[in-house]
Amino acid sequence: MTQPTRRTLLQSGVAAMALAGLPRFAWAQEGGETETHGLSSFGDLKYGPDFKHFAYVNPAAPKGGTLAVQIKQAIGNQNFDTFNTLNIYVLRGDGAAGMSGTFDTLMAGSGDEPDALYGLVAKSIRISDDRLTYRFILRPEARFHDGSRLTARDAAFSLNVLKEKGHPIFRSILTQMASAEAEAEDVLRVQLSPERSRDLHLTVAGMPIFSERYWQGRDFEASTLEAPLGSGPYKVGRFEQGRFIEFERVPDYWAKDLPVNVGQNNFDRIRYEYFRDRTVAFEAFKNGTLNFHEEYTSRIWATGYDFPAVREGRVKKEEIPNESPVSIQGWYFNTRRDAFKDPRIREAIGLAFDFEWTNTNIMFGAYERTTSYFENTDMKAVGAPSPEELALLEPFRDKLPASVFGEPPVPPVSDGSGQDRRLLRRADELLRAAGCKREGGVLKLPNGQPFTIEFLDFQSALQPHTQPFQANLKRLGIEARSRIVDAAQYQRRMDEFDFDMASRSLGGSATPGDGLRIVYGSQAAQTPGSRNIAGIAHPAVDALIERISQAKTRPDLVIACRALDRVLRSGHYWVPMWYKAEDWLAYWDQFSRPETKPRFGSGAPGIWWYDAEKAKRIGRG
Repeated sequence: MTQPTRRTLLQSGVAAMALAGLPRFAWAQEGGETETHGLSSFGDLKYGPDFKHFAYVNPAAPKGGTLAVQIKQAIGNQNFDTFNTLNIYVLRGDGAAGMSGTFDTLMAGSGDEPDALYGLVAKSIRISDDRLTYRFILRPEARFHDGSRLTARDAAFSLNVLKEKGHPIFRSILTQMASAEAEAEDVLRVQLSPERSRDLHLTVAGMPIFSERYWQGRDFEASTLEAPLGSGPYKVGRFEQGRFIEFERVPDYWAKDLPVNVGQNNFDRIRYEYFRDRTVAFEAFKNGTLNFHEEYTSRIWATGYDFPAVREGRVKKEEIPNESPVSIQGWYFNTRRDAFKDPRIREAIGLAFDFEWTNTNIMFGAYERTTSYFENTDMKAVGAPSPEELALLEPFRDKLPASVFGEPPVPPVSDGSGQDRRLLRRADELLRAAGCKREGGVLKLPNGQPFTIEFLDFQSALQPHTQPFQANLKRLGIEARSRIVDAAQYQRRMDEFDFDMASRSLGGSATPGDGLRIVYGSQAAQTPGSRNIAGIAHPAVDALIERISQAKTRPDLVIACRALDRVLRSGHYWVPMWYKAEDWLAYWDQFSRPETKPRFGSGAPGIWWYDAEKAKRIGRG
């Protein structure tokens, strides 16, 4: 689901933007600097310096109404099931939904481009010739919600405190930021280290800006139910810990007429409701407690929308194509556990999941099998490696399996029976080759211990998919079971890597860059709270991430990503699940939207608006 506020740089906790060349709209300045109004990965910007608004918004969209939703994307310490703190940018606590909408950033993204940023708090950027120094020129009208001026001191404080005390995700991606300081009230100088990644300055441009004065005398790392002072289009309204939180539109928001905001932030109130059970949440949508819902469950999409409000036309149901890279979802192994250190064991476990049976019998044939870490993009590895890919892979030949240098591994297609004997026989062969032995129907690991696997989760939604998978594992002699814990315990265990296997969905990026370190890098594997839940720590992976983050052209980026895809797929670090290339949206017919949608994403509900006439017609006005 597109966030109700403007599209910013951070999605699913991963910094997705990158820069390799200056925008075509840049102009030269004296002193070895170039000044520009926007940044992109490979030199192109759709919108010029004088653009009035993005092409996919309605600049005359009215303001009003309430949007009531569930949290569907998370950053920092946010939890899908509950919250106990309003500080989402640190490790401690379970962060509340929607808090990012209360903070402005230096720049904001465009839904028409995969990796372009335009000025928000910063009206322009001056870039040194060596691209190690960035001066963000701030707008003098920028204000916090209490009316105090937002200055370069606040921006510098924010970057430095996130690097020093922020959630491990933010600390990790700011490692190569050498310094951030205010040269003047309206000039933020950011110095990057010579080893900087290609996309670091765009990461900097997308970070939230806090009030230095507000945080004086307060512990930035502490949990708090006091709303930190912000400057964004919304501020915290009513809330009840763990149940709901409301955000009120700031009517005199200082940036409401800037091009990056025109036609957006249209709802007077955004309310996030929390439900620990998906069935209860869906009932809340059916009775109108929630008025917008993105569906992820194929069974409900196929059979659950036959209720009166749908039949009467008061609730609309749509499938909207989405050109954004799909999320990468799967069951991830915790390779820190001895049981999962051998890739043959991991491959064998993957063979026990029958996607074809699951898709037909549980998911109404609605999905495609995920096979790649860059699924549904041109960065997905296909066929034998190209000469350019081989050049990147050869230095690590002695550290990589032979499969990296041939056809990339793909999950086999089963006979659809749910217990394909051919695949289970192959799994048994792999387990025996790895030193496992069966004794009395029990599979024992090479160390002689019975092989048991606990699938950790915080809700039961995936149990219909997981239980047949576990039944096949039991046929192999593996004792597999699920452990459903409360959301807070789940988050703590994931942060501490205290699990065997767990499902995770990670957002894709059209321009992968330094954010890959957070998910697949060796340092992240050792950092509690990181997104590298699999514990991937391989020199070839690190080197290819470095190559990706330094790519100067999109062809170079694609080649490096394909090489990385081969290495990750050959490592069998996960059991890949499934994907679809469209959004399933359902909503009460009280909204209107622009005729044109952004290229990347549906635009829902971020650029929609409350339509009072429609609401009146369905009895919700």
